[in-house]
Amino acid sequence: MNIQTPVADRKPSREEAEAALAVLRRWAGRSSDAEIATLDPAATALVYPELSRAYPKQFRVDAAYKDTLPDLQNGPASLIVGANRLIQHVGISNFRLPIRYHTRDNGDLMLETSVTGTVSLEAEKKGINMSRIMRSFYAHAERSFSFEVIEHALEDYKRDLDSFDARIQMRFSFPVRVQSLRSGLSGWQYYDIALELVDKGGVRKKFLHLDYVYSSTCPCSLELSEHARRERGQLATPHSQRSVARISVEVVGKTCLWFEDLIDLARAAVPTETQVMVKREDEQAFAELNAANPIFVEDAARSFAAQLLAEPRIGDFRVVASHQESLHSHDAVSVLTEGATFAAESLDPRLFGTLFHVG
Repeated sequence: MNIQTPVADRKPSREEAEAALAVLRRWAGRSSDAEIATLDPAATALVYPELSRAYPKQFRVDAAYKDTLPDLQNGPASLIVGANRLIQHVGISNFRLPIRYHTRDNGDLMLETSVTGTVSLEAEKKGINMSRIMRSFYAHAERSFSFEVIEHALEDYKRDLDSFDARIQMRFSFPVRVQSLRSGLSGWQYYDIALELVDKGGVRKKFLHLDYVYSSTCPCSLELSEHARRERGQLATPHSQRSVARISVEVVGKTCLWFEDLIDLARAAVPTETQVMVKREDEQAFAELNAANPIFVEDAARSFAAQLLAEPRIGDFRVVASHQESLHSHDAVSVLTEGATFAAESLDPRLFGTLFHVG
């Protein structure tokens, strides 16, 4: 009597097992995670082999290995998600590093700086390698910083990223020693400043932004208070409030417009800058200074504009002022622009909300 051993009972050869595993992995590559999860756990382990959980300290990357690494950001247009449209700005924001800045008195300051760097992205390109923007800055960070060095960094990453438009903005807090009004004391006033370099269509423009913080005494409230004193012998005080102007200017010409120069222009326009070191005689002087310079928000915008218009190193500009009212539950605001650069039909809905000065 002959007994035939069924094929199913025969131990498969290694070649058969490898072929079956290849088929299983091809199927898994075209299946969803849910479908794969329905497999026998043992089969799932074959599809996804157990990976090492130990960090490979001794592993070294060579050129050949680098060539095998996937690069989705530089992938073909077929990988683009959404509409095939030009992106005007794509890059990084709030990348921080210490940068040296020159001061008007020929000194140097090392200040923590927040960098925003963006480039344009053509419609048929998937994305950019954002780490190149940071590498460009580190390549120049050891040098004393100026608009010229920003230009070098911009040229680096515009070339590396093969883009036709680019923009760099650097924000920092700039300290200036300020004298008190009468006591002879002095203290450090900190100014929020941003430098911006824009390269659009091969044309480069330089911008300087300053937040100037001052006190604004309401002219109407001042006159009403004086009326109460004069007509009824009634003590009354005018209302005043901490106010902020964001002054943005296009820097033109070859002569340097120092940070301190723009601060001086703002102070000349509205002299009631908030104080740092104050004794009683300084507080009295500040009250007198406010009474001598009462100002509506419209007056503030025009006063700043008058100073900026008279400065040949400044081209187009914008003044955004916010008087954060002590009388009302709302703020009084104004926007004044000169030239086409800052003109806009629409305002950022949160523009004025960014003008709050936090001490």
